[in-house]
Amino acid sequence: MDADGGTSREFVVKLGKREVVVAPLPMQGHWLPLSNLDLLLPPLDVGVFFCYANPTTTASQRLEYGPVIGVLKAALAQALVSYYALAGEVVQNSAGEPELLCNNQGVDFIEAFADVELRHLNLYNPDNTVEGKLVPTKKRGVLAVQATELKCGGIVVACTFDHRIADAYSINMFMVFWAETARSATPISLPPSFRRSLLNPRHPLYFDPSLDRMYIPVSALPPPPKHKLQVDEQCETVTLRDDDHLLSRLYYVTAAKLSELQQSACSNGSKRTKLESFSAFLWRMVAESSSVANNDDNKTMSRMGIVVDGRCRLMSQGEDDKPTPMSSYFGNVLSVPFGEKRAREVVEKPLSWVADVVHEFVERAAKKEHFLDLIDWVEGHRPVPASARIFCKPGNEEEEEGSTALVVSSGQRFPVTEMDFGWGKPVLGSYHFPWGGKSGYVMPMPSPLSNGDWVVYLHLSRSQVAFIESHAPTIFRPLTPHYLNLL
Repeated sequence: MDADGGTSREFVVKLGKREVVVAPLPMQGHWLPLSNLDLLLPPLDVGVFFCYANPTTTASQRLEYGPVIGVLKAALAQALVSYYALAGEVVQNSAGEPELLCNNQGVDFIEAFADVELRHLNLYNPDNTVEGKLVPTKKRGVLAVQATELKCGGIVVACTFDHRIADAYSINMFMVFWAETARSATPISLPPSFRRSLLNPRHPLYFDPSLDRMYIPVSALPPPPKHKLQVDEQCETVTLRDDDHLLSRLYYVTAAKLSELQQSACSNGSKRTKLESFSAFLWRMVAESSSVANNDDNKTMSRMGIVVDGRCRLMSQGEDDKPTPMSSYFGNVLSVPFGEKRAREVVEKPLSWVADVVHEFVERAAKKEHFLDLIDWVEGHRPVPASARIFCKPGNEEEEEGSTALVVSSGQRFPVTEMDFGWGKPVLGSYHFPWGGKSGYVMPMPSPLSNGDWVVYLHLSRSQVAFIESHAPTIFRPLTPHYLNLL
């Protein structure tokens, strides 16, 4: 039984037909370089899924899987005319950097059946129900799609995409465009822009030295501490121990609790957003978890990063409310500023103090100059790849032991209520990003109930999840079929 009285069951997903969907128009193959901001992303795949309940209960009126698949495929093919980058493949150029070959090799579309009803899905634990079952594994190209029919007649539509090619903003644009095409909506969203010149570096290059504290060339990363290594005698390879691996969980946070957190974070008279307030609270929970585990060792450090979208910062002032080029730009326009404090300090200070720290490091990056500098910084280090330091362990071995890091990426633009392919809005939509790193990742998204609540995808270590659930059970509530009105 789950927390709200629903039953969760083990189930099997049977994969069926696999088809390659291509744009229907003849397309001239061409190379599309990645922007400098794309080059900051490692080869990571990101999943996103939408759950649809069958709108009727009688067998004669149920959604028919075959016609639904036909609509999805036809609309996908048409959408790939505008979003042609998603039908390409990533290859290396002569400098060893990734580049996109737009050759219309197509998108893998997988049909599947799951012998489980939507109301019995354990959505709180996507590691068991989503990972490897409902979200496809991308085997080639940039994008893979899977449509899974459920036992009740419901459907799960899921995608996996290459993060080097698109950020969440870009994929949200594509998903909405795909859904609009499926239901022949008018007017349809503007097509994407692939104008890499919008993110060209300046000449001469210029960047603030502070960027060296935010980003690091991969060649400058310190080797893993020797005491953290173990040798696999059979494979003769060196791996990191994983005593406390990361888990994925889905929660909902009520609008009332978000308001309470915001009120506590603003108690010093400063106005803080809900995202800043929520992030400050989460940082405190993770820091306290590490402090308890390390017996309040004052050497324990804790890092908190916030993903900042640079589009609105780089937009020129449009006239007559016309969209500016960056509003439809497809690619990565992200930066990950972060703060670093002693874990004990994050725990002992008032929440308003923690929220002030979050606000300060976000504010420094939420400017046009920051993104222009970041583009130039990457250019100055090419072709050596680089990474945000928040994802890297501290160089000091004493501080590394027990230190924590997590990144919050705002999903408030997640278009869950706009994803109507012609058979109604989804009862749930969420990103799924068990990215395999050592840093935690959290994405809050709007609830499909449109009531001010948040659905929160959380990817943290087992011990951190246990600590949060035991110390903040009224804030982080397991996402259940009951909450989604499926029972």
